[in-house]
Amino acid sequence: METQSAMPRIGDLAPDFETVTTTGKMKFSDFNKDSWVVFFSHPADFTPVCTTEMMGFSKEHDFFRQHNAKLLGLSIDSIHAHMGWVNNVKQNTGVLFDFPIIADIDMSVSKLYGMLQPGESETAAVRAVFFIDPKGKIRLIMYYPLNVGRNMAEIKRVLVALQTSDEHKVAMPLDWEPGDKVIVPAPKTLAELAERENSDLEKMDFYLAKRAL
Repeated sequence: METQSAMPRIGDLAPDFETVTTTGKMKFSDFNKDSWVVFFSHPADFTPVCTTEMMGFSKEHDFFRQHNAKLLGLSIDSIHAHMGWVNNVKQNTGVLFDFPIIADIDMSVSKLYGMLQPGESETAAVRAVFFIDPKGKIRLIMYYPLNVGRNMAEIKRVLVALQTSDEHKVAMPLDWEPGDKVIVPAPKTLAELAERENSDLEKMDFYLAKRAL
């Protein structure tokens, strides 16, 4: 029985690799330099759920560009299958998958990122999404099974949440959306506690307080 390699976790540096994509050869660390990467896998080309998802990413490509995030797809298919699928969808819908899609025919990248989960499938990658920051650190991971499509609104929301948290050193409450109040760090000293008590923050208690950005 093959031993599964450790799956990357939140806080880990994203494993580096070199590969072939629909936009040419790639070294991931070069692609990731100075920008976020939303790296997602799909089970197979020419499949219905995957087609809807890839069209969704394509339609939102400008949003990701505006938020300094590059899109990177993957499936365990050949570059020829990828190109045929890209062309088929463009001809039928007018939507072009204009971001790189990794041809992971030997499953090497899928295994590196824990995208192959044998309880679901031994030959198709699950629907994983990795949010990787410009320093190469994995900041958030989503996993979906083969038969449930992802939620694009949530993918966009968490990218903005991560970037907002980094910029303002705050946390996000349940169901946070851009424009909502954010949670400020709890006081760590008595002086900070006194300052908190006299502040005009929206307070439930000293440890849970919100403010507008």
